[in-house]
Amino acid sequence: MTALGKLTSLSKNATDFIDDASLTAILKGPAPEAARVRDVIAKSLSKEALSVEETAVLANTDDDELVEEIFDAARELKRKVYGNRIVLFAPLYLGNDCVNDCVYCAFRRSNKDAVRRTLNTQEIRHQVEALENVGHKRLILVFGEHPRYDAEFIAECVRTVYSVRVGHGEIRRVNINAAPLDHEGYRIVKEAGIGTYQVFQETYHHETFAKVHPADTRKGNYLYRLDALDRAMEAGIDDVGIGGLFGLYDWRFDLLGLVTHALHLQTKYGVGPHTISFPRLQPASGVHVDERYLLDDHDFKRLIAILRLAVPYTGLILTAREHPDLRRAVMGFGVSQIDAGSRIELGGYTEAGDAQCMEREQFKLGDIRPLDQIIRELVTDGYIPSFCTACYRLGRTGEHFMEFAIPGFIKRFCSPNALTTLMEYMVDYASPETQAAAEKLIADELAAMPDGKIKIELIDRLHAIKTTGDRDLYF
Repeated sequence: MTALGKLTSLSKNATDFIDDASLTAILKGPAPEAARVRDVIAKSLSKEALSVEETAVLANTDDDELVEEIFDAARELKRKVYGNRIVLFAPLYLGNDCVNDCVYCAFRRSNKDAVRRTLNTQEIRHQVEALENVGHKRLILVFGEHPRYDAEFIAECVRTVYSVRVGHGEIRRVNINAAPLDHEGYRIVKEAGIGTYQVFQETYHHETFAKVHPADTRKGNYLYRLDALDRAMEAGIDDVGIGGLFGLYDWRFDLLGLVTHALHLQTKYGVGPHTISFPRLQPASGVHVDERYLLDDHDFKRLIAILRLAVPYTGLILTAREHPDLRRAVMGFGVSQIDAGSRIELGGYTEAGDAQCMEREQFKLGDIRPLDQIIRELVTDGYIPSFCTACYRLGRTGEHFMEFAIPGFIKRFCSPNALTTLMEYMVDYASPETQAAAEKLIADELAAMPDGKIKIELIDRLHAIKTTGDRDLYF
């Protein structure tokens, strides 16, 4: 197979729905009046998704007072939709062979300094055992783009991960971050029981996309990548994630690109993306990047707040690329999922020490604190760390998820399930300090919960987890 491979399969009526000229024109408009900004904020607080034009109103706002109102609204909306839960997961890199030559990535094929490796079945098992031994229940498997990492290989890796059990440890949800597939490929990985399938466009700006993704590579085909999740939807995967790599082009343009993509999926399939990721460009081995478009912390926070207002029911993922202080700051007004205790070296969960080895990883991480420390900080700050996987396993995905989420009913399930998974962590894995903090938080949450059937059942389940071997008790 050539480096390009066979990229002929597209979705039905596939189209390039990103209009660069239109998005650029929207962003070149005059600064919006304060009344218009507040009208858009009011719409978002009613839990309605924003249009691209309305999102641009918020992105074009530089007035300090209005920006603070955007932050305040994002905090309020996050509390309404997600409560105080933060979902936790870990990335597991399984192979970094790659036929692409993306200028920003240490795994690119021309980087001779990269240490190439693909984990075998036994090595995968060892990584999963290490992750289970510290309490992880949710993973995202990450692969380079290479013919050897085809759908059958990905599916077999997923089955291997699910098969590993250590004590009370088990992985209950496996998400995928891998190359776009054709329809049959998506069907194969779906049958393995995956959760979310992520494909990042990186940048939606056509000229920049072509500049950073050479044309003689698989990833250089803009439409094939843009259409990736349409094919996944048509193949029966209704749980997908989109993302952009911020720092490649104007952050406001790529913000509008993400919102355009989300609205496209919602309009065409009745289901928007389950998650949106927005990592910032970070240093990587052998990489020299154009620094003109790098975001400072303030604009990064604006990006997150605007995304929260634009797509109220979409999970926002903040990765360990960012430093702990910033991760802590943005939790309150947008982010609903983070990775924790992360290592992105191949074999990193059993072989890496305290220092990062840049030749063995895709980019530099900003937060490599252990899972227990991050959970203790979340609990201390009043968040419920959640390893919940109930919705996916009960079929509450896609349109069914939206039926629960849009009216706000999902909080009836998510908060109790977050508490049961926190109790599991507290009993099975937590340090004494984290255990004490978690026990107090659980008691406070129960005291604040309205009396009723769910509260009675929750108390019974928490007691069972604490005093017996019962686990995985979810609503």
